[in-house]
Amino acid sequence: MISLKKRLPTLSLLAFLVIWQGLAVYLDSNTLPAPEAVAKVFWQACVSGQLPFHLGVTLLRLVISFAIAMLLGCAIGIVLGRNKKLDAFFDNWLVIFLNVPALVTIILCYVWFGLIESAAILAVVINKLPNVIVTIREGTRMLDQDLLDMARCYRFSKRKTLTHVIWPQLHPFVMGATRSGLALIWKIILVVELLGRSNGMGYQLHLFFQLFDVASILAYTIAFVAVIQLIELLILKPLDKKALRWRK
Repeated sequence: MISLKKRLPTLSLLAFLVIWQGLAVYLDSNTLPAPEAVAKVFWQACVSGQLPFHLGVTLLRLVISFAIAMLLGCAIGIVLGRNKKLDAFFDNWLVIFLNVPALVTIILCYVWFGLIESAAILAVVINKLPNVIVTIREGTRMLDQDLLDMARCYRFSKRKTLTHVIWPQLHPFVMGATRSGLALIWKIILVVELLGRSNGMGYQLHLFFQLFDVASILAYTIAFVAVIQLIELLILKPLDKKALRWRK
């Protein structure tokens, strides 16, 4: 028999759909179509190939910008966390970039470099990079110095020290940056596509907004959220579980 704890996510989703259906019936307006209408639009968009195409374009941009931001952010964050002088020098830079609105960065990248793909990717990376750096820097500051000294005494190689001493301690911070990064980056990408791209989910949502096509807006949004949830379930959680085996 399935326990109540395992059934709660399903019950929660059903409750959400019931509330949505109830509000749609109560309002009886095109501004909030019923779940059935959204599902119909979703299916038609999939069959036509429009939804898979634009979703694939956006996901490609997400993967590229996310990989660049995470690799650079982790490297810079570790360096700043281990070097107090560099950290003090660049701390104000981080504060500035953390507080610059994403819209400003996107507009400036398009103005300076043109409406090209590399400018779109750069805008996303610049917006995400400071968050990764700050998260990893705080994790690096909390590294157990006794464990690092032990690794040095036993003459661990740099690779072995990173794998068995540093990585297990930084893992929660890396996963935190990863999850928050996925949530942040796809929202920024939509704005990037809306302002300067001729394809992708953001571009399509902009068209639907002009047509007041709420059903299509919800269908495309649900598709992207579903993909992010699949990434969480099929990639991030298994990696998280594997990385934390040492605690058992």
